Amino acid sequence: MRNLLLLIALIAADGPASRWSRAEYAGVFTDPALNEVSGLAASHVHPGIYWAQNDGDNGSKLTAIRADGTPVATLLVQGAENTDWEDIDSFELDGKHYLLVADTGDNGGIRKTLNLIVFEEPAKLKDGDSIRPAWTISFRWPDGARDCEATAVDAAAGEVLLISKKRVPPELFRVPLRASEGLKTAELVTTLSGISQPSEADLKKNPVYGRYRSQVSGADLSPNGRVLAVLNYHSVYLYVRAPNQGWGPAMQAQPGRLVFPWLPQAEGIAFGSDGRSLLIASEKRPAPLFMFRIIK
Repeated sequence: MRNLLLLIALIAADGPASRWSRAEYAGVFTDPALNEVSGLAASHVHPGIYWAQNDGDNGSKLTAIRADGTPVATLLVQGAENTDWEDIDSFELDGKHYLLVADTGDNGGIRKTLNLIVFEEPAKLKDGDSIRPAWTISFRWPDGARDCEATAVDAAAGEVLLISKKRVPPELFRVPLRASEGLKTAELVTTLSGISQPSEADLKKNPVYGRYRSQVSGADLSPNGRVLAVLNYHSVYLYVRAPNQGWGPAMQAQPGRLVFPWLPQAEGIAFGSDGRSLLIASEKRPAPLFMFRIIK
């Protein structure tokens, strides 16, 4: 509880004591074009808009949606293949607004090179328009393949944070954010504490779902850069770092936790553009979207 209260004080815009609401129904994905959403990011150019992208084998496109799941415009991506897109992040760098798509999925543990694809966020939302990468960050893991479905951009530090999915405990890595030549090697920062693992009862009740429901499937960084929200299939874990603190020690503290109603494969998470809400989406369609809000 103490960590959760600290979290609320840090991300609330007006500073007074606040608390999170329970998960509220926000809407539902029904558009056939959004049939396997694996990432969400709040737009910082278009108020009230979120960006969503589909998992692999669903084409290379980015879709602007409202918080209730209503599609606004789908942009066709040129110059980047959707091998296995698993997350999307929005950030500001040098006065420009960008989106980063994480082509980091690897269920089979066979990929030798992964890609982080950066786009400048478009000023207009027109269905069918094309968008091309501003730059691409190609990287590898330092010690062999692993699946990764959760990324966040720490623009102030100039790095992309990546969290492994199937390792216990989950691992936090980082790679440089800015455009540069050559293949990068992800650097291990730390492991995540406090991610609850399935009990024997969970595994006995459902061996398959019980085994993977605690695996990390998404992440996002609050607009002020102080809170890292980490998603799995039943909860949101909230890690808070103090001023001038690195993510290594911050991830060792016990996180705050928000639990949401059952969703089939919750994989999308995004702070609102003001940092006062969290939107959660499922990879399956149709499935509801849930929102947590900071309330007085």
